[in-house]
Amino acid sequence: MRHEIRSKQPSRRMTLLRGGTVALQCVSLGAALVGCFARDAAADDPLLRETVEFTGAVIFLEQKVPGLVIGAVRNGERAVSGFGETAKGSGVIPAGKTVLRIGSVTKAFAGAVLASLVSDRTVGLTDRLEKHLGWNVGVPTSGGKAVRLVDLATHSAGFPREVPHEPGPAHDPFANITKGAFINSLKKDKLLFPPATGALYSNMGFDLLAAALAGAAGKSYPELVRDRITGPLAMADTVFSLTDDQKRRLMQGHDFAGEPLPNAPTGSMILGSGGLYSTADDVLTWLTWHLDRFSAGDAEMRLIDHSVWLQRDGLSPAYGLDESGQANGLALAWIVMMPDGRRPLILQKAGGLQGIFCYAAFAPTRGVGVFIAINQFNFAAASGMAAAVNDLIAALAPR
Repeated sequence: MRHEIRSKQPSRRMTLLRGGTVALQCVSLGAALVGCFARDAAADDPLLRETVEFTGAVIFLEQKVPGLVIGAVRNGERAVSGFGETAKGSGVIPAGKTVLRIGSVTKAFAGAVLASLVSDRTVGLTDRLEKHLGWNVGVPTSGGKAVRLVDLATHSAGFPREVPHEPGPAHDPFANITKGAFINSLKKDKLLFPPATGALYSNMGFDLLAAALAGAAGKSYPELVRDRITGPLAMADTVFSLTDDQKRRLMQGHDFAGEPLPNAPTGSMILGSGGLYSTADDVLTWLTWHLDRFSAGDAEMRLIDHSVWLQRDGLSPAYGLDESGQANGLALAWIVMMPDGRRPLILQKAGGLQGIFCYAAFAPTRGVGVFIAINQFNFAAASGMAAAVNDLIAALAPR
């Protein structure tokens, strides 16, 4: 998660289930949601729809953010609900086609691109970074260990969280995250630990991974994402740069004080770590693909993507992985949470960029996936919504 800190049906009265402590909140909760709630096209699974609506309402009222959108898929059926406003004062309720920055959820797309290229033998997981980077610069080693592609995709390469760079201007905070900054760091900086011996959350590592995958495939990284993921799945709103129509549907991010943040351009070097925009509808389409585990299409790609390539046990350091739940291991970008009580196995990834926090999670053996986003930087809200989504998955797909 990178944090840049500067600076279809009409709305209706929410009817909540009666019973227990919920009944005590029904009147105030229903009244508070008048005019600030919208449901997208109804799911064929009414229980899924009601559960998503209720969960979203509780999170929205508890966290007091300007806007929230939540969606879930279970056994191929989906439901999306939105609350509040896409921007303060806009009067527009977030919905399935609301465009938003997904921040570090972008990393999971990089992991999937890597899995695709491994499955067709274009690259190998244990290929060294310099084999495909093509920048005419050496890559540091440590303890006799070289940086491999799988190390980049599991935050275990030894790179810092961010490439060292000068802060960019408020209107374009990513302006100084340049190829030159990466090359300069590769030339002079040491790895923080030997690769595969520890894990430190690293945007720098995923940006290097995207550059290496582009080099291996002989095309730009945005082309790779389109060819391997968004094109085949018809995810037309999952992009690195916006059309005029997508800009009109964009959710406004807000800083910690509630002030709007600019829609800064993605730039050329944060493509692997956090550059994508998407929608709840598109992310649910993508989660549905992840959950289709018995399909012959892309079967090897999914297996590679979901496998635990790095266990938490024995890692030193192991830092920056537990923001949305205890990390027991790492798949390709996905944080793996082993079953716990009623909660099944979950693969999850959080994101935060330009005033948007979001979270995508799915239970691959239970056919359930959830996506949620809020449009204000609020760490308590981000932690709360992730915990609520993990509980929602447990409720929808108990062990």
